[in-house]
Amino acid sequence: MVFRKPPDGGWGWVIVVVSFFTQFLCYGSPLAVGVLYLEWLDVFGEGKGKTAWVGSLANGIGLLASPVCSICVSSFGARPVAIFSGFMVAGGLMMSSFAPNIYFLYISYGIVVGLGCGLLYTATVTITCHYFDKRRGLALGLISTGSSVGLFIYAALQRELIDLYGLDGCLLIVGALSLNILACGSLMRPLESSDSPPPEKTCVDKVPEQYFVYHEKEKTVEENISILEKGYIDEKCANNVPDYKQDSILNKNVLSSINVNEKDTYKKKVVEQTNFCKQLAKRKWQLYLNYWEETMVLFKNKVFSALFVAILLFDIGGFPPSLLMEDVARSANINEDDYHMPLISIIGIMTAVGKLTLGILADFKWVNTLYLYVTTLLMTGVALFAIPFAKSYLTLAMLSGVLGFLTGNWSIFPYVTTKTVGIEKLTHAYGILMFFAGLGNSLGPPIVGWFYDWTQEYDTAFYFSGFCVLLGGFLLLLAALPCWNACINQSSKLPPNTYSYKVASSA
Repeated sequence: MVFRKPPDGGWGWVIVVVSFFTQFLCYGSPLAVGVLYLEWLDVFGEGKGKTAWVGSLANGIGLLASPVCSICVSSFGARPVAIFSGFMVAGGLMMSSFAPNIYFLYISYGIVVGLGCGLLYTATVTITCHYFDKRRGLALGLISTGSSVGLFIYAALQRELIDLYGLDGCLLIVGALSLNILACGSLMRPLESSDSPPPEKTCVDKVPEQYFVYHEKEKTVEENISILEKGYIDEKCANNVPDYKQDSILNKNVLSSINVNEKDTYKKKVVEQTNFCKQLAKRKWQLYLNYWEETMVLFKNKVFSALFVAILLFDIGGFPPSLLMEDVARSANINEDDYHMPLISIIGIMTAVGKLTLGILADFKWVNTLYLYVTTLLMTGVALFAIPFAKSYLTLAMLSGVLGFLTGNWSIFPYVTTKTVGIEKLTHAYGILMFFAGLGNSLGPPIVGWFYDWTQEYDTAFYFSGFCVLLGGFLLLLAALPCWNACINQSSKLPPNTYSYKVASSA
């Protein structure tokens, strides 16, 4: 398939709108799962750590399966994947309304909804990148705010639906709303050339002819005999030779020649097919080895290694507040009459503000995006340490706003990765980092919940979360200090004799 040059507008703005609403509809409930988390605690009576697995799986499984999601979008296209994923999200939410226990929710809400969200995220980002080049940053920034706005609205919406229709009715209605993803997905028209040239040959068509074992239809022995007999009849009419002699000679010659030729041709083709399979297996194995060699080269970069640890620790410690903040307020015995807005809604709207603000700051030449990202990590760790001291709605609301704003550092994470490994290695490095981000999302809330089940308070849990984020931030800061580059430059200046030896040895 041949794609036109990205138009940077036109139907691309329709793609931006439908991608925004797709992320709004699919991520609204999973990001605002903290409201449902309180109800599941009351309905199933399980521990906080076990119940937290539902929301953590819904938000982490999409990142963990990001390689699979990318393969699906590349193979089938954004539109079919978006429509199929819309059915997954809606079906998973509706099935969750009939959950008999918490383990059923692990599958219906955690895995089905989470995987559907991961597929939709990949589809929306891919189709947007196809339509935009010069304005790609703006377009991606706009669609990424869809999830944050969804968190803001769905937090209040789900609470109101639970009050009116109960938990099961809420999940059914939210699942029905998610069916609008099908309409959004149908508008994701692929960017194809109107006068595209004939399609290229597939990989199989490009294989040299000597490797094709069955490049034409094989004829059976009976067909070969009939062809020879036909030629014989024509020749017999011309020569007028007696039939019984010609028949005996013909049968002997045909059978002997066919047997010899069949054996030689079969052996030759078996050898060719074996060589082709060996070459193909060798090529695939070499690609596999090259992938792991490139991965090892990435981890030799100390800043990338620190970034990998930082993103894992950040998601372990920084993600739980968006899931557990409502339960923190209830555990602090805050009166529900003091609630002017759900804490999760505050986190959601401030996350959108943080994404836009930090993204704008990252575009300034005088701003070092790596140090900006480290600053957000350190400030997040300090805010997490302050949560145990918040005993009123006002202080929790302020901390929720700060944490939401700092969580917007996701918008500058691709910039940081590019600055660390370079644009040519961005795809490989970003896939690895997203896998560990998903791992952190999946582990963070259950760990905090287990701390509460163990101590019957959230103080120790958030001290642990703050320590994880601060540790990751300090490790990244140390790895990014300029003094390391100075040490490397000094060590690279070798004595003349050593330099001469290395040149001679390499020659």
